[in-house]
Amino acid sequence: MSGVQLYISSVSASREIRSQQSEVERVLDIKKIKYKWIDISVSETLLEEMRGRTGNPTALPPQIFNEDSYCGDYSQFYDAVENDEIDHFLKLRETE
Repeated sequence: MSGVQLYISSVSASREIRSQQSEVERVLDIKKIKYKWIDISVSETLLEEMRGRTGNPTALPPQIFNEDSYCGDYSQFYDAVENDEIDHFLKLRETE
């Protein structure tokens, strides 16, 4: 199983955030990439953890990690999808 972790918020008033989260999930599902949801809306501690791991005190979901490595936010994910570099972005292949 891959170590991809997706920080999301199941309770968000922002349509943009909900749309971005759905798009990340859709792409990962289509590519059959296993991932774990971490829902920051269930605990302030998870929000703080996400922000600490990104190094950005104002980071918003979705944020994407593979194990302990930070992959990026939605914008970086989108760019990787557009450039057909999703495996590299998610750090799924170390060598090619």
